Amino acid sequence: METTGVSKQRLFTSYQVFVIAVLALIQFTVVLDFMIISPLGAILMEELDIQPAQFGWVVSAYAFSAGASGLLAAGFADKFDRKKLLLFFYTGFMAGTVLCAVATGYYFLLVARIITGLFGGVVSSIGYAIVTDLFALNVRGRVMGFIQMAFAVSQVLGIPIGLYLANHYGWHSTFWMIAVFGILLGLVIAVYMKPVRQHLVVRTHQQPFMHLIKTVSNKKYLQAFLATTLLATGGFMLMPFSSAFNIHNLGISLDDLPLLYGITGVSAMVLSPLIGRASDQLGKYRVFFAGSVLSSIMAAIYVNMGVTPFATVALVSVLLFAGVGSRMISATAILTAVPQLQDRGAFMSVNASVQQVSGGIAAAIAGMIVIEKPGGQLAHYNTLGYIVIVSMIICMWLLYFVNRNISAKPEPPARQQDVQRLSHSKQFP
Repeated sequence: METTGVSKQRLFTSYQVFVIAVLALIQFTVVLDFMIISPLGAILMEELDIQPAQFGWVVSAYAFSAGASGLLAAGFADKFDRKKLLLFFYTGFMAGTVLCAVATGYYFLLVARIITGLFGGVVSSIGYAIVTDLFALNVRGRVMGFIQMAFAVSQVLGIPIGLYLANHYGWHSTFWMIAVFGILLGLVIAVYMKPVRQHLVVRTHQQPFMHLIKTVSNKKYLQAFLATTLLATGGFMLMPFSSAFNIHNLGISLDDLPLLYGITGVSAMVLSPLIGRASDQLGKYRVFFAGSVLSSIMAAIYVNMGVTPFATVALVSVLLFAGVGSRMISATAILTAVPQLQDRGAFMSVNASVQQVSGGIAAAIAGMIVIEKPGGQLAHYNTLGYIVIVSMIICMWLLYFVNRNISAKPEPPARQQDVQRLSHSKQFP
């Protein structure tokens, strides 16, 4: 059974707090790099003279390349120090972001997004593997709540600042902002983060390809991968065209768009830690179920709105993001408990790959379904909403069985010993 309470003692050491902060900031740069494409969509489609279908490929190119790299890295993910792997892929991710910053046309940007995805797609999975190694299951909801705040921070700070820079200095400046911040963060990781090698004690001696095959053929893992496939559908289908929908269909001005993202981001920033705490205390699946119901209701309302007052759009967006955040935080915490210690890196890499590929397919399909009318309005956006709702319902059913399996599986004693040892020995330098 899942632990519903925590000790009154201090939950995290100073070093563990540092690790959470670093992983949250890494997630911030990865999320912002992907999410900024959506609000920049209206600018990019105009300046680069591209159609909605082409813009859909700009979004999905990142996802497909990230999916491919996740599979390629899976066989090696449990054979090396996770810190070294993190630095390697994060460096490549920053290089791709710099290429986005100097892109001069559609095809250049497309290639840059592919390179960014090849490295960025693995970064988050390594971070989640580190979380699973260093933190016990009964506090992982809290950890994920703070890490998932990256989405909120990108809404509150990253996207508004990125849009401001894009509107005043050109869209290239937005990617320069991410690159400079990411390079500084990489230096902090290189200097202060400790090696993460606990998994090497029980690492598999299989060849990388065989380790990958073993991971993707595990029936319990396959169930989790299928749930992840549906989990990714919502964001990748609705998000790429949300800025264009807000502007052309709901009547939100381009100048008010940063404020809209800021309001939803502040609410998510406040709610994320609370959602993480609730998932640890009330049960991760219960929070996921409630978030899925709320998301489905708000998605149905959002995609069917016409020209709407700003305050109403903001309220609907806040509630929609609250539902999505509840789903992502609780589901991610559940999925971290699925793999065995020697498979964690491989599982997280494949899971990230599945998420990116399925999201890429969803974005590409969305680009084919949505049609831009002569006045700029998007037609058939509500069709995307109905597809998302169906995927949420099926995902609720699948994740129920995933959660039931891990609830019946007690955490290995070595896991708790590792956490206790880290709590006393790994202090922030």
